[in-house]
Amino acid sequence: MIPRLEADAHRLVSTFAPRSERDRAAQADFASFFGADGGPVHREAGPDHLTASCVVFDAALRHTLLVFHRKGKFWVQPGGHVEDGDDSIVAGALRELREETGILVDPTDAPLAYDLDHHGLSSRFGACSSHLDIGIAVVVDRDAALTVSEESEDVRWWPVDALPDEVPPQLVPRLDGLLVQLRDPR
Repeated sequence: MIPRLEADAHRLVSTFAPRSERDRAAQADFASFFGADGGPVHREAGPDHLTASCVVFDAALRHTLLVFHRKGKFWVQPGGHVEDGDDSIVAGALRELREETGILVDPTDAPLAYDLDHHGLSSRFGACSSHLDIGIAVVVDRDAALTVSEESEDVRWWPVDALPDEVPPQLVPRLDGLLVQLRDPR
């Protein structure tokens, strides 16, 4: 499965359509990790490796679903490391969404909006120094039943313009960029 995930990461990075200087810088950074010959897909590949996340919005694009991460002690989108059984990066992100919130999204409704975010990690994350996160955007019903995983302390909808104080610094620009893509898919 690793070669398939490496190829999928390369495809997503190389076909990413930057809309801002932040996007262009992220794409160049990711391209240095995920060339045609592979890249650090699994956590065993080293301290800097791929993760997949799912940025969840309601149908009106006014709320986002966040989990309170037990290790990080912050609110963040559901996500985590890809696994050998994941058929693609999108499948890994949707699996993480299901595991962390209980929400099931049909993979045939593959999201077209995604972003790239390389962020450093604190010592709370052990051997992981940074995550090269490919985040996909999905729209779900705000009335869907939610569950809290062992990795989280809470799962909650937040207005996109009134997020909690405890969010990583890259979350707001990621939400903003994905909302632009969802509102104007080009």
